[in-house]
Order: sequence, then C-alpha cells, then structure tokens
Amino acid sequence: MSRQVSLKNTRNIGITAHIDAGKTTTTERILYYTGKTYKIGEVHDGAAVMDWMIQEQERGITITSAATTCYWKDHKINIIDTPGHVDFTVEVERSLRVLDGMIAIFCAVGGVEPQSETVWRQAVKYNVPRIAFINKMDRNGADFFYVLDMIRDRLNANPLAVQIPIGKEDNFQGIIDLISMRSIIYKDEMGIKFEYEDIPEELKSEAFKYRQELIENIANYNDGILNKYVENEEISPEELKNALRDITVSLKGIPVLCGASFKNKGVQPLLDAVVDYLPSPLDVSIPEGENPENGDTVLREVNDNAPFSGLVFKIMSDPFVGRLSYIRIYSGSITNGVQVLNTNSGMKSRIGKLLEMHANSREELKEAFAGDIVAIVGLKNIKTGNTVCDPNKPVRYESITFPEPVIFIAIEPKTKTDQEKLSISLSRLAEEDPTFRVETDPETGQTIISGMGELHLEVIVDRLLREFGVGANVGKPQVSYRETITREAQVEGKYIRQSGGRGQYGHVVIRFEPNEYGKGFEFEDKTKGGVIPAEYIKPIEAGIEEAMQSGEVAGYPVVDLKAILLDGSYHEVDSSEMAFRIAGSKAFREAMKRANPILLEPIMDVEITVSDEYMGEVIGDLNSRRARVSSVDMRNNNRIIKVNAPLSEMFGYATDLRSRTQGRATFTMQFKKYEPIPGRIADEIINRYRGSSIAV
Repeated sequence: MSRQVSLKNTRNIGITAHIDAGKTTTTERILYYTGKTYKIGEVHDGAAVMDWMIQEQERGITITSAATTCYWKDHKINIIDTPGHVDFTVEVERSLRVLDGMIAIFCAVGGVEPQSETVWRQAVKYNVPRIAFINKMDRNGADFFYVLDMIRDRLNANPLAVQIPIGKEDNFQGIIDLISMRSIIYKDEMGIKFEYEDIPEELKSEAFKYRQELIENIANYNDGILNKYVENEEISPEELKNALRDITVSLKGIPVLCGASFKNKGVQPLLDAVVDYLPSPLDVSIPEGENPENGDTVLREVNDNAPFSGLVFKIMSDPFVGRLSYIRIYSGSITNGVQVLNTNSGMKSRIGKLLEMHANSREELKEAFAGDIVAIVGLKNIKTGNTVCDPNKPVRYESITFPEPVIFIAIEPKTKTDQEKLSISLSRLAEEDPTFRVETDPETGQTIISGMGELHLEVIVDRLLREFGVGANVGKPQVSYRETITREAQVEGKYIRQSGGRGQYGHVVIRFEPNEYGKGFEFEDKTKGGVIPAEYIKPIEAGIEEAMQSGEVAGYPVVDLKAILLDGSYHEVDSSEMAFRIAGSKAFREAMKRANPILLEPIMDVEITVSDEYMGEVIGDLNSRRARVSSVDMRNNNRIIKVNAPLSEMFGYATDLRSRTQGRATFTMQFKKYEPIPGRIADEIINRYRGSSIAV
C-alpha cells in the first residue's frame, strides 16, 4: 500500500484556546466543510462529534483531546481538538508535543484570557508555529483590533493581520482578505452562502492601510519583499503567502484571521490558511533522539524509507477494541503484525491493529507512514511519552513532562463488589491521564486520588460509575500543603549501633539553610581530607531526601532546603551506606526542630469577569476567602478582577460565584506559588495532624 497524500501536503495541527472561545465549534465546522461529517454538531446541544464523552456533552466543554483526519484542497489535515479548561491542560501539553502547527482561537470579546496564555506558553515551549483566529466577531463587544493589540502585548507576539472584519457584532457581514485585496461577503444569517466581491468603497482606505502595515512587517524578514516594497513594485499574493509561510514556520510572526464559527463565517479561509501557512512534517526540524544503548544523538530523517520511530502521546481505554495507544509517527512506516521496541521499558510488542481515529469512532488501516497520527491496538506495558521504534534501529525521543497534582481527595468503594473493581478501574484511568494519581496513605490506609482541580476529579468519579460500573464515595478535597525552614541550623546526625557482631556507625555534621522559592532541595559536600569516604556521600543525600517526604510540623513534604555537609566521621568496620543514610535522616529531623519550620499553602492566580452591579459583592466574598486583589480592569463593559487566593478557600467557588451573580460571572484559576500560611490557620492544620496522630 502506498501513501495517498504526500508528506509535503500533510498538516498535523492542534486547535487550542481558553474555555468557551469556540474551539470545538470551529472544529465541527471544519469537519463539515471538508466533508468529514454531513451535518454540523453543536456543543450546546450535546451533539458535537469531537465532544463524544457523555461528561463533555452534559457540561458543554471539552475534557479529553480528540483526534480526527480530514482533507482540504488535496491536503491531509490531522486535527487534535484540545480542552480549554485549566484542569485538563495536560491534554494540550501532550498534544502540542507531537504537533507541527496550531490554530490559537481567541474570543473577539474576551481576547487573550488566562488559559490562552497558558497554552501559548506551551506552544512556545515546544516551538510550535501558530496562526490565530479571532472568533465570535458577531458577539456584542467584539473588537478585532483590541484583540490584535492584546496578542502583541500580553503574549509578546508579532501578529500579522491577513484579514480585517467588515462590521462587527450584529453588523458583522464578512471579511476583507488583505492578501488578495477582495472581500468575502456572507449572504445569509448562517453563512452558508458567500461571494467574493470588491472591497466596499467606505472600507478601501482602511484596507489599504492595514495591507501596507502587513507588507512592512513581512519586509522586515524577507529581502525579496523588502526590495519590491522599496522600489514600489507590484507584490503578488503568491509572493506574500510564501513570505508569510516562512515567517510562520520560523516562529517570527503569527498570521491572524477572523470570523464567527457558530454562524459559519470565516471557516473556509481558515482552512486555506492552515494549508498556506502552517508547516508540513518536512518543514519542522528533524526529530532528534538518543540511542538508548550508548546515549549517542540519533537523527531520524522524516521519510517513509527511514527506520520506523514514533512517540506515544496518549493512552485510552476503548470499550470495543481495548487499550489504544495514540502515536505520532516521526519516521518510516508501519503495518499490522510487525514487532516494535519500547525503548523506555526495553520490551517488544506486536502491532495488533492500526486505526485512524475520528473522535471515538475508528477506521482500520493496513499501513501508516511518517507524519501520520494513528492509534495502535496491542502495545503492552506502554506509557504516555514512551518511544516505540524498529527493534534493529533503536532511538528514544524526549518524553513529555507533566505538572504535579494540586488537589487530593479520599475515595472509598460503596460496596464490597465495588471494592474489588475500584483499584483496577483507578489504575486504568491513571494510565490514560498522567496528572491523575492514585496512592494509598500508609498511616490511614485510605485510597487517595489526586488531580489538577475539582472538575478533573469530579469527571474521574463520574467515569468510574458510568464506564467501569464502580460506585464510590469521596471526601472533601485535601490541599497539598508543604513545609520549609526559615533559618539556618547546624546539627549532628549520629547512628551508632554496637552489638555482638558487626555494628552500624554513621556520623555527619550538616548545616541546613532555607533555599530560594522554587529551587527545591540542594545538597553540597564541603568535607575535606576524606573524613567521610566518597561512597557514603550519596547515601547521606538520599537519607535527607527520604526524610523530607514527611516534615515535622504537620507531616507534609519539605521543600526549598539546602543541606551542606561540613564534617563527620566513620568506622573502618562498622560504617555502611545504610548507617550514613540514617544519620543524614536523623540530622534532618533534628534540623527541622531548630530551624523554625513553617507550613506553606498553594496560592492560585484567579481572574473573575463580572459586571459592575455585582463587583462589590464579589470582592467582599473574595476578601472573606483571604484573597488579595492585585488589579481591577475594565474590558468591554465588564470588570476583570485579578486576585491571588489560597486554594483551600476556593473549593466550591464556582457555585458561590454563579449564585451571587445570577450565573453571569465567570472565573479561571491556575496555580501560582506556595506561600506561608497565617498563624491561626496553620495552628488548626497542625492540631488536626497531631490529633489524628494521637488517634492512630
């Protein structure tokens, strides 16, 4: 079987945005206009093809990234529609790791919102070329040029407007294409009928002004355009498109388009822009990995004849075909039945089936090629971020890093039958979602699940019941506190055990100091003259790190600490790695008593959008939650209140905010940093901890 669409005509793109900016609505229109679906599914009706999970349909939001493939103008476009809610940001992270391009969607009213900034940072991290689509031009308060300025200022980007709108809000009629200098006028309310026309007379001067700005910006990066511009020569649309493509692929600028996806306006030009400006797998840098056997750098050429290699970026349980491993193929080709090597685990597996996914439906393939995004059935012991490749030509690509969970809750089965199924179901969910963790508390014996937010864990519990048939009760979310020290302490740690046979001897002198916020644990060896043999230094560090998992204040992990090993002694016969490991641990315990340890709590960045009439009540409620207001701005007749608030005070805030504002206010929240807890609240946490310790 041969490739149907060339690599040059392949696009692997993600669609990202803040929640409710119109990602899934735009994707549904793309599927309709490319002929992938025969009717448009609406998010608000729970009928969107890409929001296939029942939890997504009920809530009207995207929870899991969904993959599909469509075709436009002889190009194959693999699309991943990603969530906009901060609780599911891992779905964006792992998708961008394997994509070549991205459509960043911005609401024409809200502009650059908090989650827009988060996904933008993720795209910068993975060097993903972007185009921007300013959506909802038909909404009250829509302002294309205001959002253009926000992209420039807030994202530190170089937006290149290739279109400007004709009208806005109720009067949004169409788009002026600044490349071809013609207008697209929509002839009906739903945007099904449109025609290319001359630019309206009253908008010609504005169109020429913005086209001039576009050409000047392009000329900064393209000598050919610069020369023609200086010589006042005609610049063809094709030349502008080629120059724009180079700028986009090299991450020097962002083409910006506009429209109203819900009214079907601007979607076909957006598809044209994907083809014209976003890169094919051949346009991005050659994937670089390492040889797992010797650590040497390995470069794999992006073509079908190179040795097979790919990265697994998502694991999913499918009720019909079992465990699916979503993979981006970087080089070579693959067929059913071949054996592949997982270079992270060293295990080999045989490919059961190759599937092209369309949300939750699938089509079986006989072969897949470089640049394809497919799902594989049959891979064993595979995890998100693992590399699979030709066993004879091993390579390991950089894996995917995931944020740590911020919310912990206890979960218990409702019945004895549920008890038997709970651990199996939880482990399957944890395989799918790397930010969902399952642990057993060694002291209480409780099963603790952790995730990125209330909604994240709510969806997990809902899936347990609906997909796995497991009933479960959950406790109130527990906040992930931390401990740290606030002053220096120099201590001795001794572990000496003398018995009839060989004893144990470890002796250390260590100075513990507070470390800068976010620097974590640092260890430094300043011993001289071999007072402690070199083979015992690492065990001392390991003993401290192990002890830091449970602090002295309330049993929480200790962070931002520096340990400097100054002195110590050893015994020729009795010293061992274990003795020095315990000595390091004992030194840490003693230092925690002397170094004035304190509790830290997670502080969240919260942004609330609310009208003036409710602002006083909202701020009053925030003050009662120990929130600190950092700014209050005006945006399109709404107040934007930005605060820093403790996570422990924000549980249930969504419900409270809705009830106080008749459902008209919205908020977003993301982790910012850890800060010391006020004394009274810290005392309550400590007393609870000591009370539970006594009870045990």
